[in-house]
Order: sequence, then structure tokens, then C-alpha cells
Amino acid sequence: MVNFYFDIETTGLNPKKDKILTIQYQELDRNTGEPKGELKILKEWESSEKEIINKFLLDTHILDNYPFSFIPVGYNLNFENIFLKERTKINRLPLIDILNNPFIDLRVIGILMNKGEFKGSGLDKLTDKDGTGKNIPTLYNNHEYEKIIKYIEKEAEEFLKFNVWLYKKLPLLLTQFKEE
Repeated sequence: MVNFYFDIETTGLNPKKDKILTIQYQELDRNTGEPKGELKILKEWESSEKEIINKFLLDTHILDNYPFSFIPVGYNLNFENIFLKERTKINRLPLIDILNNPFIDLRVIGILMNKGEFKGSGLDKLTDKDGTGKNIPTLYNNHEYEKIIKYIEKEAEEFLKFNVWLYKKLPLLLTQFKEE
């Protein structure tokens, strides 16, 4: 079983017309949530959307028959799933559904930590992440790729900090719950 931090950046919110700009992933320790190895960032501007999706499919073994080859760990993975399903179809690549196999989506925990409210439960509201990434398309159109990379690195850093914290705290909550 291999857990991976997983996220994408896109040119917008519509997977039929907007494309995937980056795919980022990093192996995580299954027991601590700590990152193992380096953050991989596949960049559309260095090749093409089709090439980065294909590289992601090959690197992660997500197409293997073993459902635990790639366990995505992210925040609001439904967004990534919708984009990957549509963009693999458009690019005539093997179709994938990352939510059809094991996955860990911390969005649910964010909502619960926000007293059940969806509004205000974004990763940027819970951590020191800078904004929501709404300016990524503008940065892309202006060829400000280094700013996109800095945003991605900060987002990954904040997500991983939150993830590791949850790995430490949630088992204690379970013990506390059982004692009550």
C-alpha cells in the first residue's frame, strides 16, 4: 500500500474546457503521514497536458489491478477526480476514477473542524496556506511559472503539516471517545 499526497492545478473549474496545468504528488509514510522523498510536480508548460497525465499514470501505477497501488491523500479529492476523469477521456488516455479505490480526503475533517459548515472549511482557512489558487490561471497566462511553483510548494507544506498533525491527534481522540 502506498499513500501519496495528491493535488492538481488547473486553468479553471470546468474540466470540459479547462486543462490541468500541474499534477503534484509525494509519497507519505502510512503510519505517520510524514512525507517520504521529494514532491514531484509535473508541469504542462514543459510538455503538454496529455504527457503529464500519462507520466502520472505510469509513475504512480494507478492503473494496476491492485487497488492499493496508489492511495491519494488530499483535500477535496472530488475536484481532482472530476478533472482526471474528463481530461483522460479528452486526451484519449486510460480512464481513471481515483475515488473508486481507497483514498483519504481530509475535506471531511475540515468541515467537521468548522462545526459542520462547508463555507470557511477550505484548507486556506484551516492552515497558513496562501489563498485558494484562483490566481493560478492568470499566473499561467502571464508565464509566471515560478510563482505557481511557490504556491504549490507552500500548499503542499501546509497540507502535510495538517496531515501529520491529524495522524498524531486522531488516535488520541479515539482513545478518549472509547473512555467516555
